Amino acid sequence: MIHDPNKVYIFDTTLRDGEQVPGCQLDTNQKVEIAKSLELLGVDVIEAGFPVSSPGDFNSVIELSKAVTNPIICALTRANKNDIDVAADALRYAKRPRIHTGIGASDFHIKHKFNSTREDILERAVDAVKYAKKYVEDIEFYAEDAGRADIEFLAKMVEAVIAAGATVVNIPDTNGYCLPDQYGSKILFLKENVKNIDNAIISVHCHNDLGLATANSIAGLQNGARQVECTINGIGERAGNTSMEEVVMILKTHKVLGLNTQIDATRFYEISHMVRNQMNMPVQPNKAIVGGNAFSHSSGIHQDGFLKNRENYEIIRPEDVGFPDATIVLTARSGRHALKHHLDRLGHKLEKDHLDIVYKQFLVLADSKQGINDHDLNQLVALHLA
Repeated sequence: MIHDPNKVYIFDTTLRDGEQVPGCQLDTNQKVEIAKSLELLGVDVIEAGFPVSSPGDFNSVIELSKAVTNPIICALTRANKNDIDVAADALRYAKRPRIHTGIGASDFHIKHKFNSTREDILERAVDAVKYAKKYVEDIEFYAEDAGRADIEFLAKMVEAVIAAGATVVNIPDTNGYCLPDQYGSKILFLKENVKNIDNAIISVHCHNDLGLATANSIAGLQNGARQVECTINGIGERAGNTSMEEVVMILKTHKVLGLNTQIDATRFYEISHMVRNQMNMPVQPNKAIVGGNAFSHSSGIHQDGFLKNRENYEIIRPEDVGFPDATIVLTARSGRHALKHHLDRLGHKLEKDHLDIVYKQFLVLADSKQGINDHDLNQLVALHLA
């Protein structure tokens, strides 16, 4: 299997893992609308749902398959024939179908979830891949809880499912447990010790229980993974999934990594708002890349440096991600440079002595309220000139 060694495939699971957030369920029409935006964004794979889980999910996979053309449409299953039969049926209209099947890889899951043995789990994994291969060529296998799995057994499982026909092997940190160096080492071990690993793409699927999902995903890419499973706004079960916008912008910002995606990052802000509104899932203001404060500057020192040269405090330009322009927020921590910037914007060209007087009055006002708006500034100048 020949792939561009520097290409990172973006696997979006907003409509499957992301939708598992309580209270954020989408209907089929909403999913289709988001899927079309994901196609325009440039994602490589859309995980459309878990067809056997409900009639609604089954129907959504069918309708998404009809609605989009370029991305691979992926359907999730467990490692059993009925799940795979239903997924294959749901994918019948997909131009580029993928079945995503798998089973637990950690001893914890093997013993306490499946009440089974490593040998039995390995056999079930191989059988599922072989069975799915009867329907579609593109098979992704997930080794659930790989983050806590014994590395030798995990390598054995990965080798076996690739031999059975898996084209992608997903190494999930299902519980968000790993540290970046641990997770990166796990990916590197597979890259160096699974003899047929070059016949498949290694995928990373990290959860954010300890706030490390993005860091772990990047560590995986640095060690040989070439697909990232992620969601818009980092939404997902519990603390969420890897945030797509964070991973993409890290790769764009750190060109030394030599990795690229086909994502049109200028669409991030728009699709972030779409997902937020459709799912009624607010984005925290300090969320990286798409949060309301991501490009706001309120400290006087920061504002002064930003106004002298944006790159003093801005490693990403707002327009790079489709964000409205950076804002200089006026608070009690703001300096003269920031105040002058806004007064000039409003057409008030004050000499230094007058600016000093208005600035003192501004600080008194700023101490008494959370934010200063244009009306407040006009009032301050009018009082000074009266």
